[in-house]
Amino acid sequence: MGYFVSVEPGVNLYVEDINPKGSKTIVFLHGWPLSSKQFEYQFNVLPAMGYRVIGIDWRGFGKSDKPFHGYNFDRLADDIRAVIGALQLDNVTLAGHSTGGAIAIRYMTRHNGYGVSKLVLIDAAAPTGFTKETAEHFLTVAQNDRPKMMREVMDTFFFQYISGPFADWFMQTGLEAAGWSTSAIIVTLRDERLDADLPKIGVPTLIVHGIHDKVIPFAQAQEMNRQIRNSQLVPFHYSGHGSYWEERDKFNHLLTQFIG
Repeated sequence: MGYFVSVEPGVNLYVEDINPKGSKTIVFLHGWPLSSKQFEYQFNVLPAMGYRVIGIDWRGFGKSDKPFHGYNFDRLADDIRAVIGALQLDNVTLAGHSTGGAIAIRYMTRHNGYGVSKLVLIDAAAPTGFTKETAEHFLTVAQNDRPKMMREVMDTFFFQYISGPFADWFMQTGLEAAGWSTSAIIVTLRDERLDADLPKIGVPTLIVHGIHDKVIPFAQAQEMNRQIRNSQLVPFHYSGHGSYWEERDKFNHLLTQFIG
């Protein structure tokens, strides 16, 4: 079922909550510039295995409210804390893809991992996001022809073949975001770093990363693995930036093994 949670006055986030009576809970944080819809091929499978699965659309994206401000990692992590508190969640696995992984990392350090017992980082945009050159290019295109920007994002996102209808769906998911939030996250990915956060993470951490990732290079996953205590890195040899979809059976199996 879907509902909204207030994270600050006038800002409500959309939450997809599937199988609320499940025995173990996984909270998914999507990547830029998508929404929780990107995890459809987890949402189809994991609840049937007994898990409670929660997808949160960040502010500015998907079905959530789209204020003009609040697109730094601290505020986005605070939003997640508000949702976890409102739903009284505990002992959850927090799984973040790309920029969602960066938000998950900041959540763990800023809020001392409140309610989280395990962490999953999926092609995470850490310890850095975009180079200055990449960010400036995306900003220019986003502010002048955002559908073209989405096409460029998609062209570098996947290693495996995607069908035309899937490409259309991916494009539309990204275009549900506001233009201003799309641009603001580009700036955040350019300017913020997470090097200091990584050694502070104490929970068991699974790092999944496609070796063909052209968005966030595999070397960054290796750096996260070095810096995060009690972490394990699993390379996905047939994936780019979309390992959760490109090798979804492997990903779903690995995730359930990790959670137990």
